[in-house]
Amino acid sequence: MAVLGKCFDPTGARHGIPTYPWHCAPDGLATRRQLRARGLRPGGQPVAAQLLRPRYRRGPLVAYLYRLDKAKQVRPMTPAKRRALACAMRARRTCPQCRSDAGYVIPASLGVCVPCAYPDDQTAP
Repeated sequence: MAVLGKCFDPTGARHGIPTYPWHCAPDGLATRRQLRARGLRPGGQPVAAQLLRPRYRRGPLVAYLYRLDKAKQVRPMTPAKRRALACAMRARRTCPQCRSDAGYVIPASLGVCVPCAYPDDQTAP
């Protein structure tokens, strides 16, 4: 319980902004993912508070919280943005060596599709 006490600072005296333990956020505050699930975005507002989750032998995990009453609606997807995203995803799936659509995102570790990376490993069933 002493560990959670270090994460509980609702006035912000210790951490600079109000700080709460993981899963203990007050009503009216939400993380970016929670805002997005509601169809909202922070909309340029500053961080209102943070959640801290202590970890063994590492620094704590931090999640920033934003006020729900200041959040704005997510901007709608325009046809041009939809086309640009589709083009970007198509480029990530296209093998630079054989120029075919691999059907999956080309791994950065390989740089090419799996059949091009391992041509000798292709065995017929």
